[in-house]
Parts: sequence; structure tokens; C-alpha cells
Amino acid sequence: MERMQDHMGAAGGSPALTIDVAGEMLQLLPERALYWARKAMLLVADAHFGKAAAFRALGQPVPHGTTASNLARLDLLLAAYPVRQLVFLGDLLHARHGRSTDMLAQLREWRARHAALQCVLIRGNHDQHAGDPPEELAMQVMSEPWLQPPFALCHEPDSEVPPGYYTLAGHVHPALQLAGPAFEHLRLPCFCFDHNVGLLPAFGAFTGTAQVHRQPGRRLFVIGDDTVWAVP
Repeated sequence: MERMQDHMGAAGGSPALTIDVAGEMLQLLPERALYWARKAMLLVADAHFGKAAAFRALGQPVPHGTTASNLARLDLLLAAYPVRQLVFLGDLLHARHGRSTDMLAQLREWRARHAALQCVLIRGNHDQHAGDPPEELAMQVMSEPWLQPPFALCHEPDSEVPPGYYTLAGHVHPALQLAGPAFEHLRLPCFCFDHNVGLLPAFGAFTGTAQVHRQPGRRLFVIGDDTVWAVP
């Protein structure tokens, strides 16, 4: 049976949502992250640091400031929740040619502010091409699945995991399209929980989304207006 309870999010007033997954209470945060209180673990998927820089390197006019925005949201979460481990569920860095001097300097400065924090990266498909993070970022890099019972922490939702584990993954960037009374449509990032696999929304501020759909047995939790709310 699902149990839900509102909590105040990191932005100071934005409610998170606590749900039961595989017998563990997980907090779904409107900052597009997940908090596992029993383990003091914060999980984020698909930060894609350097994606904007990679596009600019190809001559595309995309905005600056996405790295700073992503790191500022992480700072808010680390200030709001007691976190021992920060786990990136893959795609920390977007591409090798997105590893700009400025982006890496911002990451090093952020890491220095949180030197005592244990950071773990579950290597994703973009990490395979971008390369592991620089040593000075002091991140433990793992191949999927990283087993943290009852969960298998992965990047790819279809990763092979041992029987009895519930997969938490990223990669898909799930979003739900909602229809309004005037035939307008709005696509919002969401958390998606099936019987054996849960998907986190992309944490990165400059990432696309992939539409997921309602179906029997699937629990969807949409992020909108700094709130996480359950979809009937």
C-alpha cells in the first residue's frame, strides 16, 4: 500500500512527496531529485554538465549559466537535507568536447565546498564518451548496477540486476503530457514507478524529455509549480 506525506522542499515552501517503494520511504523532490532518508542519500540523474558548452562548441547559440544553475540547486538540497552520499545515476558529463575550462572550474569550486561529501557516479552512456570526471572531483565511479538493498542503482532502466532488487535509474528523462480544456498541452517532468523499475527525471537544466504514458500499475508523480503531485 502506498503511503504519502508532504514535506517542505529545499526551496523553502515547496512540498516534496514521500512514497513507499520496495518497502523504503523515498522523498520525491521538486528540484528533480530523490532523497532516501534512511541512508541519508541524495540521488540525481542526468545532470549533463557541459551540454550547453558542447552545443556552443558546435556553433549553436545556446544559453550560458546552466552549470551554475544546476550546482545552485544541488547546494539548496545539500543545505536542506542531511546527506552523506550524493549519487549521480549516470550522465554527469555530457560530452568530451563539453569539458570546458569554465565548467570544470565551477565543478572543482563546488566540490571544494562539499569536500566531506561522498560522491558516487554510476557510469552512464554519456560518461562513456565524455570520460570519467577529473580526479580532483573525488568521485567514486561505479559500473551499473550498484547494489544498495533493496535497490539496484543504475543509469539504464533495462540494466540486468539480480532477482529481488528494485531498479532506480535515469537515462529516459521521463515527462508526462497533460491536456487542458482548450486543447492545449503541457509536458512536465515526472517520476515514474513501475513494478520493478523507477525512473527519475533529468536533473540537468538543459536536457530534453521523453514522454511516458499512464498504464495499469504505473505510478506517476509530476513536477510543476515547485511541487510534486501524484497523477490519478
